Amino acid sequence: MRYRLTRPEMHLVLACAALVALALLAPAVAQPPDAHAFADQRALFGIPHALDVLSNLPFAAAGAWGLVLLHRARLSQLHPTQRGCAQVFFIGLLVTAAGSSWYHLAPDDIGLAIDRGSMSVAFAGLLGLVAAGRVSDRAGRALCVGLLLAAPASVLFWLRTGNVLPWAVVQFGGIALVLLVLATGSQRLATLPVRWSLVLLAYAIAKLFEVNDHAVLAASGELLSGHTLKHVAAALAAAPVIVALLPLRRRQNGTGNVARAT
Repeated sequence: MRYRLTRPEMHLVLACAALVALALLAPAVAQPPDAHAFADQRALFGIPHALDVLSNLPFAAAGAWGLVLLHRARLSQLHPTQRGCAQVFFIGLLVTAAGSSWYHLAPDDIGLAIDRGSMSVAFAGLLGLVAAGRVSDRAGRALCVGLLLAAPASVLFWLRTGNVLPWAVVQFGGIALVLLVLATGSQRLATLPVRWSLVLLAYAIAKLFEVNDHAVLAASGELLSGHTLKHVAAALAAAPVIVALLPLRRRQNGTGNVARAT
């Protein structure tokens, strides 16, 4: 009986199956021809596309800070699955900082593949963390590992065929799964009390900056581009996870579990 799927787990299985079908069966989508034509082409201190490169530093700072907080927390304060997914998330932020910086130094398809592969590590950890906290440990593990496998496969498929749809399904389908988990699951005991609404808000703002790259640069008097601000906003998506970790020891109750968030 313990292997029987719960209703929220069944919802996730069906949703994942639908996303896989969409990625494999829907018409191919080509990468936009101007994908590498970022608005801010300025160099600074000898660094090409400097602000798009340097704006990745917040990813590194958030990843390092999160790993330090996890290391300092006692093992009894967070379930191993949630701790593991949080570690993947913060490591993913460090990898994202490196991969995105590499790409923006000289934007091309190979660099973009590295960038996408690196950010998928953070996606996997975040998705696993929310599923482990709201559905079950096995759901968190399955989604984290599944995305760690599916995302690189979708990137390699794009490089080989030119069809970017599977990667788009991984990226936006992951956000859809987060929304599904939040809508159908319920917060479990010993759960890291993350304000997921703020995580999603930061991601939405980042996407708005991304699609308005040139317009933001013009509106700011050529001070900052939309893509530069996109990096900063996306890094801020880690803030609710970090904030939830900060007072972790003060949230410990008599049984060693983390108190339920209000």
